[in-house]
Formats: sequence, C-alpha cells, structure tokens
Amino acid sequence: MRDIVKDVNRWLQEGKQVAVATVVQVYGSALRGVGSKMACSSAGDISGSVSGGCIEGAVYAAAQASMQTGQPCLLEYGIANEEAWEIGLACGGTIKVWVESLDAPVYTILEENLEAGQLLALATILDGPGKGRKKLFWPDGRTQGDLGLPGVEEMILPRVDTCLENLESKLEQFPMPEQAEMRLFIEVFPPLPRLIVVGAVHIAIPLVAFAKILGYTTIVIDARSAFATRERFPAVDRLIVQWPSEALANLALDPGACVVIMTHDDKFDIPALQVALNSPARYIGILGSATTHARRMQELKTLGVSEDQLQRIHAPVGLDLGAFGAEEIALSIISEVTAVRHGHAHGVVLPMSAR
Repeated sequence: MRDIVKDVNRWLQEGKQVAVATVVQVYGSALRGVGSKMACSSAGDISGSVSGGCIEGAVYAAAQASMQTGQPCLLEYGIANEEAWEIGLACGGTIKVWVESLDAPVYTILEENLEAGQLLALATILDGPGKGRKKLFWPDGRTQGDLGLPGVEEMILPRVDTCLENLESKLEQFPMPEQAEMRLFIEVFPPLPRLIVVGAVHIAIPLVAFAKILGYTTIVIDARSAFATRERFPAVDRLIVQWPSEALANLALDPGACVVIMTHDDKFDIPALQVALNSPARYIGILGSATTHARRMQELKTLGVSEDQLQRIHAPVGLDLGAFGAEEIALSIISEVTAVRHGHAHGVVLPMSAR
C-alpha cells in the first residue's frame, strides 16, 4: 500500500477518480505476492503492480470499468485459463485480483494508520450479498465499519486475529446459509519494518547497510559513544548513545521491530533481552556461541523469564551459511530476519501456531 499512497493522494487532489487492484490469492509461480497493489486514475495514470506486467492490461481495463459502474470485481487468471495466455500470464500459477473504486473514508483511515506505523487489518467481502463491504480491525479490539451480515463478524474474528498475529494477509472462505460460501479477504497492514541493532560493533556496519537496501528503518544503540558514530554508520537512520535496555524501552517495540543484540557483554545484553522479550517484537536474535547462549538462558530464567519467552530468541543469531567475516555474518543475520518476518525459519515454513 505504501508504494502507491503518494500517487493516489496526488490524483485525489487533482480531482481524479481512483480504482485500486489488490492481489488476494496466488497459487504457484507469481512475481508479486498477496497484498500487492496497482492503482489507476480516471485519467489513465498507473501506480504499482499486481503481476510484474503479466496481467496489468486486463486489470487496468477492469479498473476503468469499476470507476464507471461503481461495481467491484474479482479477476482470476491461471495457467489453465486460455485467456491468461492471451493477456500474458505465461509464467505459470494462478492469481486472483480484487478490483474496486477507492473507498475514500476507508482509505483516509488506512493512510493515517500507515503514517503512524499502526498495525491494522481490513476485511472485505468478495462475493455474495455483502460484496464489497468492509470493516477495519485493530489488535486492541477496536473496529470500524459494518459487514452488514448477521453473525459474520463473530465468525470471522478469530481468523482476523490470527492474521494480525502472523502479519499475514489471506483469502478466507466461510460457509453461509444462503450461499455455498463467502470469500473474505483479510488484508493486514503491518507497521514499517525496523532493524534495531544493540551494539555498534564491526558486524553491525554491513548489517545496517543490508537492512537499508531491504527497506528497513535502521537504529543502532550503544552506550559507548566511541563506537556509535556517524563515521562508522553513515547510512543508519538513528544512532542512540544510551544504556541499551533504556533505549529499547523508549522505542515502543512493535510487531514491525526486529532486534539484533551483539555487544557480547552481559551487562548490556541481558537487560536488553528482557526488554525485547516483554515486547511484541517480530524477531529477537543475539550474537554468541551455543555455550554462551546456554549460560545466558540460565541467567534469564533466574530473572523470571518464562520458557515461552526464551524460545523466541534466535541464537546463535543468523542462518547457517558457513559465513566467514563481518559481511557474510551480516548476510546470514539479515537472511534469518527476513525468513522469520515471512513465516519461515531455517528454510522451513512454520505452522501458523509457531509463527
């Protein structure tokens, strides 16, 4: 969503109508994942992409029609669909795209929450009597909107909560008394990813560089001012010279936060781990050998950290790439962070309950 907001805002200010296409389901090969968006204006402007080019022409035509009629539609193209070949979907797989005119009130709320870095989910009915109806959900239980179908909201709430917990957008199906099923797209808008590095050590320099390339907001924390300098970290978004546990507590760690601790000094690392483990941070990793980590685990237990909390720690930090040197170790760390953010660990897809 964030990649089209600037253009959408400009078109709205220019008085143009806007339609938005969203990938709601993908099977097999696809260049763009669930949640990818393409916006079109009534003047023919285009922003974003839903397939990397394969079906953009067909989606554009559907978007123009939606603006004229006010009716949303669900497009589906697959490798077995002859029309898919005609429009260029020759890369394999199946893709479903929801196309609709922009809902201005909902868009305003989404934009405000994206700007504030707030986590929320948007549920949209894709077929049946309530087609096109929407409702917003926040993790704290707040909601806004009305799906207009008795009993539906109570039925879908557990799946909305699961999607929010996993930061995962998903097309869900529900049995309905007056139709075979109802398809509902639950779209999660996660907070911006932040990589927070505790310890301005040598490995942190390439780690921050990799994270910046991948779109993270980067923060480096170290109580030692000689290490936390702009000369050593010219690209970092924020340098904090402060006791790490105090700095982490002030950063309001959210599900978009990924914390990597690498000072290799227990007086910094143990308190920092405690703060991170008491937050909803998406990833918590720490540098050090298995022996060192086992000792840390024992100390944390004596401080009252639960077994479930301890299981959240990734240690030794990073995927086993056989890494050697600061750059390769940094690569192994950012690779593991990426895997965990996308529901994978060590190349294995995690079950929902473990994500």
